[in-house]
Amino acid sequence: MKLCITNKIKIIFFSFIFITLLCEPISVFAENFDSKEEAVNAVNQIFSNRNKAILDNDVELLDDIYDTGTQYGIWAYEYEVKKIKYIHNWEEKQGAKFIDITPKVVIKRVTGSGDRYTINLLCSTEYKYVYKDKPDVENSSRIGTDHILQLQNKEGIWVITKEWYRDPFADSLNLDDIKTDSIRQYILAQGSRDLSAINQRRKKVVEYAEKYCGAASEEHYGFKYNKKYGDFNPLGGDCANFASQSLFEGGKFRKNSVWNYEGTAGTAAWLNAGSFKEYMVSSGRASVIAYGNYDKVYKASYKLLPGDFVAYEKNSRITHVSLVTAADSRGYSLVTCHNTDRNNVPWDLGWSDKNIKFWLIRVHY
Repeated sequence: MKLCITNKIKIIFFSFIFITLLCEPISVFAENFDSKEEAVNAVNQIFSNRNKAILDNDVELLDDIYDTGTQYGIWAYEYEVKKIKYIHNWEEKQGAKFIDITPKVVIKRVTGSGDRYTINLLCSTEYKYVYKDKPDVENSSRIGTDHILQLQNKEGIWVITKEWYRDPFADSLNLDDIKTDSIRQYILAQGSRDLSAINQRRKKVVEYAEKYCGAASEEHYGFKYNKKYGDFNPLGGDCANFASQSLFEGGKFRKNSVWNYEGTAGTAAWLNAGSFKEYMVSSGRASVIAYGNYDKVYKASYKLLPGDFVAYEKNSRITHVSLVTAADSRGYSLVTCHNTDRNNVPWDLGWSDKNIKFWLIRVHY
């Protein structure tokens, strides 16, 4: 069964990123690397340096991180350059600026000895941004990723030789064709939205989604999915499963023969992103607010309420769904989802490619 699966080529070349680094700022020496605690310190340093490159828009900093003498290093370097460009293009479109990117690293397993270690970890990263005309009002989003990386001591310095993770920005790194001036003016003309009057079922959907959004959740929730349900990420994606369980557990929508999950299995309408959207609309449980490319739907996105959802279409196939869970200080809708785990992230961040179309869906409670 095809679930929420992104472009396979990008998964191969970008999501499964093998990175070889020659990293000057990370000076954790072999003789001191004798414990998991010091491994955590080394990893935290690495993640902090990467985030600094994004915040400072400092491509030159990447020159000290990646070994472009290898093909894997070249791919990784070029991808990170493109990623930094994308994030700052999004800032320009949004009229916003990221002011802090803070990683929370949770080490799951450390194996190896001597000068080589393999580390499995979870990273829950908080992204704080402000709108440029209101620099005192902070907005916070969280993105969670799982990593497998290899550390090796080379000439007294611990560096990453290989890494795998599913990158949240891998599906869309192109904002060049969006007319950012008019969009930015519109966004900056909007005010905050008071969503306190939404009904109780919508509020419960938000509570459930924020609790079980995995690596993007708050630390006190343990960065875990709801164990009552299977994790379908290894089979292609868990986004529709998460949206379905949020509507069932939080929104109290009843299961039926078409939309159902029992034991360890679910129907297509429960598990598949496209089937989920089609079922919700055709059953009358939801209706379409707007459909089209970003420049055609971004104004309508302000009609979205917590408990609604966005479906993302690429090459005529819906590949992802995200639940609307909040709005930022400019009323811009924020979403929470699995695959990659997101918590109150701007609904288009990472999905801005000109070839992507959006379905903005109102759920009827």
